[in-house]
Amino acid sequence: MSDPDRAARWTAAFGENPNALTPWRSREPLDGWLEAVALGGRGQYARAADLLRRLISSPDPVIAALAAATRASHLRQVGGHALARSFDAAGLNRLAQASLIGPGGIDGDHPDRPGPPGADVRAARSDVLLGLAADAIGLGRTAQARRLFGIESTLGDGGWRTEIRRGWVAAETELGAGSARAAVAPAEAAATAAANSGSVRHQVKSALVLGASLAAVGDRERARVLIFDALADATRHGLLPLVWPCAMVLADIDPDEARAHRCTAAHALHCVLRNCDPIARSLAMASPWVPTWLFSSWSD
Repeated sequence: MSDPDRAARWTAAFGENPNALTPWRSREPLDGWLEAVALGGRGQYARAADLLRRLISSPDPVIAALAAATRASHLRQVGGHALARSFDAAGLNRLAQASLIGPGGIDGDHPDRPGPPGADVRAARSDVLLGLAADAIGLGRTAQARRLFGIESTLGDGGWRTEIRRGWVAAETELGAGSARAAVAPAEAAATAAANSGSVRHQVKSALVLGASLAAVGDRERARVLIFDALADATRHGLLPLVWPCAMVLADIDPDEARAHRCTAAHALHCVLRNCDPIARSLAMASPWVPTWLFSSWSD
């Protein structure tokens, strides 16, 4: 990656410095997608949505699919699983229309732009399929999530992001099904892969998933240490969409400091919602997954 601006965007999106944001001045769609990913990681959902709206209609089906999956991910993070599902499905459809999903095409890189590892057709394919599985988890459709995960997991190497996200989705599926013990192994695998990735955001999210899985099986002390460290890293790097869920889990497993943790969650969630587009904000306010009830007791 010789372009220094692109290298900075990649670092902000998938590396060790989420603050290394640079405005998208080039005409390269990949640069726009990287900036949108980085913005979303910091909870700047409105700015990310504006970029993604243009990229979703890109003539490049890989960029379109990556952008659709990213928009879906941002919507899931504010509890909008049903709408997220429509974006993931649209991304899958773009790949299918370009013959990039299916026999003979599913394993090949997009001929016009192979892209760096983590941003090629393999990554796009896995992003939309794992996204659909995550959408199903949020909608309470565990059996559907398992089917989608099974389809994606047979498709071979999707790159380092896929390896980590497979662990997340597998763990979250088991947690959603009430099988907490089965969640620990894939969560551990995701955390190990994330530690080798260099991506701060993926490391924090992996620690959160593993911590939640450990807490669910009663290993509360290890969970507390993991998530406390994840919260510190998320706060230091401005990863607000990960700050509030880390703080909420800590409120449950560190009851002596529950009020302080909920206050941290409320501040972070307020900042995220303030920087949402109107659609995402309305979804968050209506979602049972997003603790907007925190605001009513914020000053208690």
